[in-house]
Amino acid sequence: MHQKTIVEMAAGLRAGEFSSEELTRSCLQRIETHDAQLNSVITLTAEAALAAAQAADARLKTGDATPLTGIPYLHKDIFCTEGVRTSCGSRMLDNFEAPYDATVTARLKQAGAVMLGKTNMDEFAMGSSNETSFYGAVKNPWDTERVPGGSSGGSAAAVAARLAPLATGTDTGGSIRQPAALCGITGIKPTYGRVSRYGMIAFASSLDQAGPLATSAQDAAYMLEAMSGFDPRDSTSIDQPVESYAQSLEQDLRGLTIGLPREYFSEGLDAQVGAAVEAAIEEYRKLGAEVKEISLPNTALAVPAYYVVAPAECSSNLSRMDGVRFGYRCEDPKDLEDLYTRSRGEGFGAEVKRRILIGTYALSAGYYDAYYLKAQQVRRLIRDDFVQAFKDVDIIMGPTSPNTAFRLGERADDPVTMYLSDIYTIAVNLAGLPGMSIPAGMVDGLPVGLQLIGDYFAEGRLLNAAHRFQQVTDWHTRMPAGFE
Repeated sequence: MHQKTIVEMAAGLRAGEFSSEELTRSCLQRIETHDAQLNSVITLTAEAALAAAQAADARLKTGDATPLTGIPYLHKDIFCTEGVRTSCGSRMLDNFEAPYDATVTARLKQAGAVMLGKTNMDEFAMGSSNETSFYGAVKNPWDTERVPGGSSGGSAAAVAARLAPLATGTDTGGSIRQPAALCGITGIKPTYGRVSRYGMIAFASSLDQAGPLATSAQDAAYMLEAMSGFDPRDSTSIDQPVESYAQSLEQDLRGLTIGLPREYFSEGLDAQVGAAVEAAIEEYRKLGAEVKEISLPNTALAVPAYYVVAPAECSSNLSRMDGVRFGYRCEDPKDLEDLYTRSRGEGFGAEVKRRILIGTYALSAGYYDAYYLKAQQVRRLIRDDFVQAFKDVDIIMGPTSPNTAFRLGERADDPVTMYLSDIYTIAVNLAGLPGMSIPAGMVDGLPVGLQLIGDYFAEGRLLNAAHRFQQVTDWHTRMPAGFE
């Protein structure tokens, strides 16, 4: 049952071949059997999941169902979920039970999807390998000695191992796309403002976006449609109708123009990864697309700009985690200063502290203009590069990650090398564009991801291009050994 797509699952539920409760029990059993190898789930909500599945079965009998009704999913532990621990992978929030649902949580619940539990993640979404979690590193199901990518590594590993057909993720600088690439699944980051951030614990408010992780573009289309839409409680949410992504999947690709940035195929890209990506692009030529070289000249500035903007915003957002209002509180503080200092010192991990310190420095009175303001100016140049490129092409393609999954601990003491893992994804967040990663090959038994970047609100076009590719290839159907 775990090898079915959600389209097949939904058809089986409607035909009465199996119930949502049976489907949910199957997923819960797979989590209990396999997750000890992966450490992808922080909190399993089995009792609540079975109750939701029973409610979905009743709804299916009335005919009042959506494509996601009765479909199980796993929720990244960054989304507030009423009455359930919402930890953000941090000791700071280890004891925090959200008193309300995030908008994404509420919309999936309204669609009838069944939440199985909350997935492991890099602490406060800060990381590219899922090694910074308070609950320990997540393992890649293709090779459990390697990382799954981050920060949505728990969600990506769980979907790749078919512990659940769908999972949510968030993407601040590549945190949906990079783990999707390293785990051999499909992940999409929508346009900034397309999915509400209300109740999604903030890392960098001008960059964060939620999106789905799934085995295929078709499955991701259904989940993204349920998650998207205007939310008056989120001041960055954009009031624009949500298209039916699933209905546009079958469009012909003849006439589509694909741009290949020369900066994405230069020094730093593993030769075998590059060859796999070029082979995938050749498939697009066979499907009738035109391919042309383009330039995004400010690509090299994306990483340094991001690592000023994102830490500055995280420094501001995490100031509320002080041991007073909620979260971790140190024992027997001597005074208020000791309470703040020890609660934050003991509650946050090393990577989060590093980024808070960088951000605080960049925002300080003597350095604001030199660092934060300059980074925002560079951000505009990066956006302008994309705006210019989309005058000539419909979609931009290239590698999602310069390498396949690296070994656990390999880059733990080298933050700069770790940060460069996201060199191809970060610019998309700085510009606020939609981007996705799809499986496009294997190198030495490890998945390779192809990144697709679209113009603003072109999620439908990206999903269409990804789906058509997946109709003529089988990379997205492959499963890691031991999890079949």
